[in-house]
Amino acid sequence: MLTAIINLSYLVGALAFVWGLRRLSSPDTAKEGNRLAGIGMGIAIVATLVAPSGGGDGNYAWIAVSLVIGTGIGWRAAKKVAMTDMPQLVSVFNGLGGACAVALAGLELGQVANGMKETSTSSLAILLTTLLIGGVAFTGSILAYLKLDGKVKDEKIILPQHSGINMIFLLGLVVFAAYLGWSSGNISWLTIGMFTVLTLVYGLSFVAPIGGADMPVVISLLNSFSGLSAAAAGMIYDNQIMLVGGILVGASGTILTVLMCNAMNRSLLNVLIGGFGGTAAASKAATGDQNIREVGLADLAIQLYYSDKVMVVPGYGLAVAQAQKAVKELDELLENNGVEVKYGIHPVAGRMPGHMNVLLAEVDIPYSKLLDLEEANEELKTTDVVLVVGANDVVNPSAEDDPGSSIYGMPVLQVWNAKHVVVLKRSMSPGYAGIENPLFFHAKNKMLFGDAKASLQALVAEVKAQ
Repeated sequence: MLTAIINLSYLVGALAFVWGLRRLSSPDTAKEGNRLAGIGMGIAIVATLVAPSGGGDGNYAWIAVSLVIGTGIGWRAAKKVAMTDMPQLVSVFNGLGGACAVALAGLELGQVANGMKETSTSSLAILLTTLLIGGVAFTGSILAYLKLDGKVKDEKIILPQHSGINMIFLLGLVVFAAYLGWSSGNISWLTIGMFTVLTLVYGLSFVAPIGGADMPVVISLLNSFSGLSAAAAGMIYDNQIMLVGGILVGASGTILTVLMCNAMNRSLLNVLIGGFGGTAAASKAATGDQNIREVGLADLAIQLYYSDKVMVVPGYGLAVAQAQKAVKELDELLENNGVEVKYGIHPVAGRMPGHMNVLLAEVDIPYSKLLDLEEANEELKTTDVVLVVGANDVVNPSAEDDPGSSIYGMPVLQVWNAKHVVVLKRSMSPGYAGIENPLFFHAKNKMLFGDAKASLQALVAEVKAQ
C-alpha cells in the first residue's frame, strides 16, 4: 500500500513539473508555474523520505537540518539578488546542482573502491558519466558566474588554441572513463580523485574561451547539463522523480540552447569554439560618416508625444540602471496620449535567456506588448521613434552588412528601418561583443548620453509638461 502511495506521489510530482514548466513559457503565468513546480518538488521530497529506507537509519535529523539550511540560503539569495544579478544567481544554482551530482557519484564510486559494493560495467558507466557531467556543470557554472560578475576577465584565462586544447582534454577524459569502467578493479580512491579533479578542471577550461556575448547560450547549456546530471543520479538510485525532473530540465535547457543559437544564426559548435564576444574583428565599422548627433530632452519629448507608434528596445544597460519603472511610466504617459508603445525583444538581449522579459514583467508591462525578433522587425517599418535603452550588439547593422564583423550573420533588430532612432547610452563604449556599432553614426540616429534611469526620468518629466 505504501509503495503505491509513493508511486502515486511521484506521478503527481512529475505532472506538477510538466505543467509548471508549461506555465513558465509565458511571463503572465510564470509565477504560477514556478509555484506549481515547487509544490511538485515538495511532494517528491516527502514521498522519498517516507519511502522504505528513504531517510536511512537515524538520518532524518541530518536531512531536516540540511533542508532548513538549504531553504534558508535559497530564500535569502532569491530575495536579496538584484535583477541585474539574476544571471549570476542562475549560474550559481546550476553549479550547485552539478556539485550535488558530483557528491552522489563520488560516494557511490567510493563504496565500489572500498569493496562495499559490486557493480556492473553499465552501472559504472552511469556513475562516471554523472561525475563528468556534474563536474563540468559545477565548475563551468562557477566560472560563468565570475565572468558575468566581472571578477574574471576573458583575456586572463584564455590560452592559445584553447578550443583545440579543450577537445584533446575531453577526449582524454573519455579514454580515462573507459579505462575505469572496463572493470571495477581499476576503481580506487586515487583514480576517483584524479578523475574528479580532471572533470572539475575541464569544466573551467570548457567555459574559459567562450566570449561574453555568448554567455546567455552558455548559461542555458550549463542548465541542461545540471538537469542531465540529476537524471543520471536518478538512474543511480532508481528514483523516478529525479529521472523525470532531470530529463525535463535537460531537455528544456537543450531546446532553449538550440533556439538561441538559431537566433544568432550560429551552430552550438561555433558558439563553443568561435568565442565571439572577445576581441573585435577587423571590419568597416570605423569607416565612413563618424558624426555623432545628440538630441535634447525637450525635443525628444515632443517627438515622442506626437508620434503614432514608439518601440522600446531594452538591453542589459536598462537592467544595470534599474530603469524599468521609468520605462513603464513613460509607456503609460504615451499610451494615455494615444501613442502605441511596443517592445522589441532580442532572444539574446541581456545576460541570460528571457532576461528582458523578466525585467519588463517585473513592472507589469503586458506580455502582448513584447514582440519577438521577427514581429519587431515587421513593426519597425511603420514605427515613428525607436528608443534603444542599454542595448548595443542586438541593434548593430554590422551583423547584416559587414562580413568582417564577428557578429556577421546574426539576426538583429533592424531599428534603422524606423523613421527615427534614439540610443540611450552612458558613453560610446562598445557592447558586450567588444565591437563598434555603426548605428551610432547613422543618419536616422541621435544619442542621449547619461544614466538610463536618470535620462528616462527626466524625459518623463518633459513629456508631462507637454
